[in-house]
Amino acid sequence: MYIAVAVLSVPEANREAYIEAAEYMAKWSMDHGALEVVELWESNVPEGKTTDLRKAVAAPDGEKIVAGWVVWPDKETLDKAKGAMERGEGFEDYPEGDPPFDGSRLIFGEFEPLLTKGR
Repeated sequence: MYIAVAVLSVPEANREAYIEAAEYMAKWSMDHGALEVVELWESNVPEGKTTDLRKAVAAPDGEKIVAGWVVWPDKETLDKAKGAMERGEGFEDYPEGDPPFDGSRLIFGEFEPLLTKGR
């Protein structure tokens, strides 16, 4: 198992546009070998004294924090998917218009599981 994680902020007014883009990307990821896709919309993101999720993505007032992850079977599958993404494969029907968020403030990382329990 190999996991890609993202944290970003989305203007509240762009929620539906974000859901449309997220649904597209979830299907694209699953078509390229992902095992699971999770997208989370801010419900309670407290402000921290030193740092917090809002500060991490430089979210201004009016934006909601979004976090998500994609579970891949292994790093090799994700690397193949990233190659397909770089080549633009499968994006012919991607929702038109500007992205519903500022991608320059997106935080992305890849992780190997350290501990898993439950499902």
